[in-house]
Amino acid sequence: MTRPPRTRRPTMTDIAKLAGVSQSTVSLVINHMSGAKVSRVTRETVLRIARELGYPVERHAHLAAAQAQARNLIVYLTDELTTSPHAMQTIDGAKDGAWEHDCLVAVFATRGDPEVEAAVFARMLDHPALLGVIYSTIFTRAVTVPAALAATPAVLLNCHTRDRGRAAVVPSELLGGYAATMHLIENGHSRIGFINGEHWIEAAAERLKGYRQALSTADIPFDPVLVRSGDWQVAAGYEHALGLLDLAQRPTALFCANDLMAIGALDAARERNLAVPRDLSIVGYDDQDIARYTHPPLTTVLLPNYEMGRWAADSLIAQVRANHTARAVIKMECPLVVRDSVAPPPV
Repeated sequence: MTRPPRTRRPTMTDIAKLAGVSQSTVSLVINHMSGAKVSRVTRETVLRIARELGYPVERHAHLAAAQAQARNLIVYLTDELTTSPHAMQTIDGAKDGAWEHDCLVAVFATRGDPEVEAAVFARMLDHPALLGVIYSTIFTRAVTVPAALAATPAVLLNCHTRDRGRAAVVPSELLGGYAATMHLIENGHSRIGFINGEHWIEAAAERLKGYRQALSTADIPFDPVLVRSGDWQVAAGYEHALGLLDLAQRPTALFCANDLMAIGALDAARERNLAVPRDLSIVGYDDQDIARYTHPPLTTVLLPNYEMGRWAADSLIAQVRANHTARAVIKMECPLVVRDSVAPPPV
């Protein structure tokens, strides 16, 4: 294959032919596109041939950096907005983080419909102001990143890939479950009921692991009779709490995997004429606004939605502006929020 005559300026097509790659690959390398999956060998080959041909590689690098600074639009894609307050909290965090970097966030809800998702990508990925994408899910889970994002800077929010190929932030659910259960243990409880969500949901599985790990740490045997699977709703918390409280050897404390089920457990305690926390301690999870207005106010675990949203925006902007692709999966702390629903067990 002959090199192009020196009478004309070399093009990306010339580089692509000599390197044996596509023109789009050359463009990704020359323009230093963050997030592009191009091997180190291919990248070095393209840059070497470009310099040999006299292609203005350095000028393009400076131009790419300037364009990265000018791009200020973040597309926030989520599968759901209306099922809980969590989505809006993460969006608020992302918007606030973006605003501090002079960036804006455009939110699109797809309801998990691939056609809607594809339509958003078709209209937004070529937007001249696009900085990158925050790809979010309402339930923490493993996802397959859409092929349309292969060459687009993106951060995963409340989800992750199994191969850890993209930067992601998820809540540390195991440690949250551990903190809730350990708080009850430290208050003297050893017979602790656990009302969980559906077992197939990743958050439920991780919170159960945290519960079991705390029991193991305190040398308290795990008793499967004390574990019930609900559906995250008040009615499930109420029904499962009644079942636990009617055991011959009832628990002295209940850990509920979300605040709604904990509210149901509070109702069940009243149904059985048990005062909380004098006769029964209850801990929730999520720290929804309602948790501070129950009677008594509910001890719970904070799900760091806002903080995860901020991290996602900050991380995406930093990657793009530094021409650096991050692949770390961050597990964000779920701290305990102590209120008035826990006390030592009755003597």
